[in-house]
Amino acid sequence: MSRRKDKAKQFKEEPPIPNAFGAGALDALGALPPGPEDSAPEKTSKRGQKNTKRGRVDIIRQTAHRGGKAVIVVKNFTGIGLPEKQALAKKIQKSCGVGGTVKDGCIEIQGDNRDKVHQILTEEGFQPVFAGG
Repeated sequence: MSRRKDKAKQFKEEPPIPNAFGAGALDALGALPPGPEDSAPEKTSKRGQKNTKRGRVDIIRQTAHRGGKAVIVVKNFTGIGLPEKQALAKKIQKSCGVGGTVKDGCIEIQGDNRDKVHQILTEEGFQPVFAGG
């Protein structure tokens, strides 16, 4: 016989390994101590909760260099990245039913919707302030 046939025969002749989780296999362990109760521990830290103090942002209405059309610009975000600004801009656009973009770290929303923008920013935890004209 060749070596390959010997190895193949050797692997085929091994007895099957019994399943430790099969029916009745864990019954032999007897009484196990009870597990932890399903009550959730009280949260003492603020981690995981929504941040309600995210800083002041300025809401400015601009018409310059835009053909006389009003645009709302939200400036001075601190501690917020570009992806979060884009998500916030998209949320504002949907609720106002207008277009907008994120340019140079500022959110620009078409039209004069300062009240709706103020409301959304307040819900997100910012302190919006009307600035400029």
